[in-house]
Amino acid sequence: MADALRITVDELKQRMEAGEDFTPIDVRNPQAWAESDTMLPKAIRVTPDKLEESLPGIPKNRPVVAYCT
Repeated sequence: MADALRITVDELKQRMEAGEDFTPIDVRNPQAWAESDTMLPKAIRVTPDKLEESLPGIPKNRPVVAYCT
């Protein structure tokens, strides 16, 4: 995965379909999770206020993609 700071939803979908190895993190707030029918497969779900304390559980050997709204 490139060192892009931002990618589009379509680009993320293409990369997932291509089998790229990365860690998706869903950092939407709980209300956004509840109101959405969009779920990222294998995503680590973390609220923004808990992100820092969740860092030790995020793999460091592959790129990370954060999904937010």
